[in-house]
Amino acid sequence: MYPNLKVAIFKRGLRQNYLARELGLNDALLSKIIHGFREPTAEQKVLISGYLGENEEWLFERFETAMAARTSANRDSERKEGDS
Repeated sequence: MYPNLKVAIFKRGLRQNYLARELGLNDALLSKIIHGFREPTAEQKVLISGYLGENEEWLFERFETAMAARTSANRDSERKEGDS
């Protein structure tokens, strides 16, 4: 899942079907990309990030990757507090 993509769409008050039409994509395809069931092509990433005006890397950060980074940061923070 790409939560940042979902947030970016929401922040702009867009509906998925409107965005899909604007980009020339199939509604179902865009939905599958947003929910992580389909990996977007490099061209689709450029198209979507350009339209939304967001950083491509941030926009397509997968949920699992983001959660792993946060979990690791939390563990590091807990260790530092325990050392005090």
